[in-house]
Amino acid sequence: MNIKKNEIDSYLKEVKEAIGQGRYRIAQNRNRKDNNNLFLDYVIDLAKAKEILLELTSEDFCQILRNEHQGFEQERLYVFGKDVQLLPRFQGEEVEVSLYIKINKLDNCYVIVVSFHEQKFPLRYFKEYEE
Repeated sequence: MNIKKNEIDSYLKEVKEAIGQGRYRIAQNRNRKDNNNLFLDYVIDLAKAKEILLELTSEDFCQILRNEHQGFEQERLYVFGKDVQLLPRFQGEEVEVSLYIKINKLDNCYVIVVSFHEQKFPLRYFKEYEE
């Protein structure tokens, strides 16, 4: 992967500005069951999700994917992983949950959080940036 740390930092800056201004949404429809399950399985609301998104750093970055939906192939989806403490909805104590977060920042700087759920497999973090 040929990406520099400052490019990821710049991307995250724009994403966080959009989130701070309310120009974002977390996909929660019938096609995003994993996203919905996170909110069902843990005590988490949209305010907590926003807090987690605003805490993302370049250290959480994993990869860039090409959007595979027809007509949107030019879009790039940035994947991040984040370990957070969450309270299971039907159990007692907080646990560490590894999240998979996939973000699509549109040209108009509107942000769609495509994936926001528990990781299904371990992520490989991209720690060796070109400076």
